[in-house]
Amino acid sequence: MKVVNLSTTPVKGFALHHPASVEITARGAVGDREFFFVDKENTMLSFTKEGHIAPLQANYDAKNATLAILENGEVLVEASVEEGPAQAGNFFNVWDVDGALVDGPWNQLMSDRLGKEVRLIKTAPGRNGSDVEPLSLLSSASMKALEESAQVGSIDPDRFRMLIQIDGVGAHEEDTWMDQEFFIGSAIIRAGEAVKRCAATTRNPNSGIVDLKTLKHIGDYRGRQESRFGTGFYFGIYASCVQPGTISIGDELVKK
Repeated sequence: MKVVNLSTTPVKGFALHHPASVEITARGAVGDREFFFVDKENTMLSFTKEGHIAPLQANYDAKNATLAILENGEVLVEASVEEGPAQAGNFFNVWDVDGALVDGPWNQLMSDRLGKEVRLIKTAPGRNGSDVEPLSLLSSASMKALEESAQVGSIDPDRFRMLIQIDGVGAHEEDTWMDQEFFIGSAIIRAGEAVKRCAATTRNPNSGIVDLKTLKHIGDYRGRQESRFGTGFYFGIYASCVQPGTISIGDELVKK
């Protein structure tokens, strides 16, 4: 079992980066989902509803505390990050993520693009803006099983926005790893529950256009499944950090 892809984004919902390595801690991959946008009601801006943010990419330089938003390689705005008043953002009407408001040109840019007022929040030290658990994992074999069942050609794993993709296991074998711990690079992770997928996966990760009945295709060969998150379509798993460390492309995943 080995790592074949890593996916991160400084701003939740923006286009993914694919770094050669990531540093993980209890709050997630360092720099991943460090920021998120909220509307006037402090509800987190979701890629599910705002697919046209897909072409936007964010670059965050933590050392110099600067954030840039780009489109097609062109820098649209770039400025220093200065944290303002504390402000939590509501995720899915289920929980709040603590952080601080960040004033800057990103707010006007995104408000103009979305046609409504939005504000940027930098997450607090306790956790990043990931969903449920700070880490996530998906096997290439699971992707292959979906492709073979759906018969729609190649399906981009970026649709699922998972931090770690691995080779060398059977399709959905990761679903059986609940609470097992694994050495991976210099880190140790603990496998968690399966991820209940939402309509965000139906959007093309590059254009944001709804172009694939992803949930139907998962359901066609896996059916509806149950977990504490309710009945739904599950694909990939959550994970948490047991021992901080560096994970790189090519690292072996070894059961502890």
